[in-house]
Amino acid sequence: MRRGATPWAPPKEDIVYRHSLRGLVVGLCAMTAAALTAPASALAAPAGGAPPAPHTTAPALHEQTLADLDTAMHGEAYAYAAYGLFAAEADRTGHQGVGRLFRSTARTELTEHLREAAELVGVVGTNAANLRQAIDGETYEHQVMYRGFADQARQDGDLQAAELFSEIAGDEGRHRDAFRTALTAVTTGGTVPAPPKADAVPVPAGPPKVKAGRTKANLATAMHGEALAHAKYMLFAAHARQTGHPATARLFEGTAEVELREHFAGEAVLAGLVRDTGDNLRTAVTGERHEATSMYPEFAERATAVGDTAAARFFRDTAADEARHAAAFQRELDRLR
Repeated sequence: MRRGATPWAPPKEDIVYRHSLRGLVVGLCAMTAAALTAPASALAAPAGGAPPAPHTTAPALHEQTLADLDTAMHGEAYAYAAYGLFAAEADRTGHQGVGRLFRSTARTELTEHLREAAELVGVVGTNAANLRQAIDGETYEHQVMYRGFADQARQDGDLQAAELFSEIAGDEGRHRDAFRTALTAVTTGGTVPAPPKADAVPVPAGPPKVKAGRTKANLATAMHGEALAHAKYMLFAAHARQTGHPATARLFEGTAEVELREHFAGEAVLAGLVRDTGDNLRTAVTGERHEATSMYPEFAERATAVGDTAAARFFRDTAADEARHAAAFQRELDRLR
């Protein structure tokens, strides 16, 4: 999976990084809304990840517009993941109305905002191209990112995180190998591997279980990658199914579930991503307001300046949506007080 993207600076406390790099475009509505979710209030792309995945098409967009769309996709994928977790916590504590709001907002972030940004960028290609993207990303995570994160966590005394990072590195290597086999099957013939099964990790509310700032930053980077990986693989799965490759679709879907329900969830536990429902709402309000009043308007202004009118319109429309989300979350927060 690819991580990375230039971070922007939301509020310093309780930042929930929302931006990930996995390109997406076709069939976003096919993604299952039941997946995990993480807070939209920390909508920033973490530093230190891999370089962006290459786009399979070359739209006539300015380089800065493409970077801003990449950031937007990172944020929307992570918001989807975070809000799912927030919804589960709200349900668990008897706040079903809040849970419904988190879930409906998560769907908007993913099936509208992320899909629209991905269509502007044009990032889903042929089944072979999609598999190659997946192989490149999984290779980076297996060989470089997670191994490096594990070494740093051990140096900093965060042994739980070191163990988790090492475990995920192994998983990503197996994902890479399965995608390689699938690529051979798609291009020259053969059998696509069976999909992996996710060992779902529950994510209770609680504080971080790591101490070092470096480990916390690496967890944020990793969660971004896993959230977008889930989204991207589900899009790749939809494309594979539409083009008559059901086995490839199942492989993408199974891997997507591992990335979200196992990897993202395990990292969320260590990061202390989920707190009580009031705190989760405050996180969401802060993040949505930042996007509505700062991030997306700035993106729109830059896109307008270079003549990328469709992207500018997307940024303006999304800013308006995020303002409505912030207001809805604030109303629920006020009811809790």
